[in-house]
Amino acid sequence: MDILNALVLLFNYIIVPSVAYGSQLALGALGVTLVYGTLRFANFAHGELMAFGAMITILCTWWLQSLGVSIAPLPTALLALGPAIAVTVAIVLITDRTIYRFYREKRSAPAIYIIASIGVMFVMNGLIRFIIGPSDRAFGDGQRYIIKAQDFRDMTGLSEGLGIKTSQGITVLVTLFLVAALFWFLQKTRTGKSMRAYADNRDLALLSGINPERVVMYSWIITAALATIAGALYGLDKSFKPFTYFQLLLPLFAAAIVGGIGKPVGAIVGGFVIAFSEVTITYPYKKFLTYLMPEGMQPSGLLQLLSTDYKFAVSFIILVIVLMVTPTGIMKGKTV
Repeated sequence: MDILNALVLLFNYIIVPSVAYGSQLALGALGVTLVYGTLRFANFAHGELMAFGAMITILCTWWLQSLGVSIAPLPTALLALGPAIAVTVAIVLITDRTIYRFYREKRSAPAIYIIASIGVMFVMNGLIRFIIGPSDRAFGDGQRYIIKAQDFRDMTGLSEGLGIKTSQGITVLVTLFLVAALFWFLQKTRTGKSMRAYADNRDLALLSGINPERVVMYSWIITAALATIAGALYGLDKSFKPFTYFQLLLPLFAAAIVGGIGKPVGAIVGGFVIAFSEVTITYPYKKFLTYLMPEGMQPSGLLQLLSTDYKFAVSFIILVIVLMVTPTGIMKGKTV
């Protein structure tokens, strides 16, 4: 019985949260790696792009809720994703036309793009805070849990309960669908093949008659859609606070680089590596080992390797180690 309680504890506090968080990081890292693959620069505004998409989702959700529109037991935010993606795509394309296209035509160095993206990041951050404010914003509705901890206890007779939030289940299902759709698009469609060819060898792709502006446009559209969905799912699962998405920038880039930047599969692998590492290292194992160790030998301390305040340091440490051992990442992506 104690072993089962220990396993339920791991599922409740490590495996389920890590899978949901890893899915969110994977979607965000996919956007980072798509931009890097096609435009050859690290988009430091990606975290704020996720925040912007989430903000539009929240505003649309509030509007739908005010009209009494609901899809209970699912959250109304799912209905708001469509218009939120459209607005975010429009903002991204306008930003590309007014800023990044200028540097693209001048064939500027990647460092110039990075500086420009940092400027975009600060402008977008200020715009988000001006529109929705800096405070936490709750927008989830519908049924909160798929499985409640107390119901699980009553059903199994165990001391520990397993709670799975609706937002976590939706996150995993949406991620599976989007990843499958993205890989089908990249592998089977003419536009997807053009994007892959352009990312692999830009000069050869141009000689083959591929329109670079078309490739760039589709890359930004897909990136904006993924960022909006990832940002909204993260906000549903936790809460929406603009500055949180700025902090997510390090785990997102760590996921993309650890997996192999420029490789979509690498972004997914990296997202789960970072998520499981952060959650596993910052979890206090006292209660878990109390179930497994003989009476009288239970630990007295928390047995927590790192405080949750330092969870983003885990991403940085993993990133440094991977860059030292294999600079191209797990899936042998492009060099950073």
